Amino acid sequence: MLFAELIGYPAAILTTAAFVPQAWRSWRTRDLSGISLPMYLLFTLGVACWLLYGLAIGSPPVVLANGITLCLAGVVLWLKLQALWK
Repeated sequence: MLFAELIGYPAAILTTAAFVPQAWRSWRTRDLSGISLPMYLLFTLGVACWLLYGLAIGSPPVVLANGITLCLAGVVLWLKLQALWK
């Protein structure tokens, strides 16, 4: 395993795990009043770009972290959009 991957995997786990409580709280309470739609749109797009970047350079930690985070961010974004459409 490369030294960079020894740093990459813990970084991927920590940053992805840090996002789980927000996604879980949003799912459980459906209260997204404190969530900024422009911020989440930009964040989700940025995570998608990081995922594509990880795929392009063949970096498993970058792909793993951003693939999971994209799913979680997508859930929060979808819930926010649903709340606005009501």
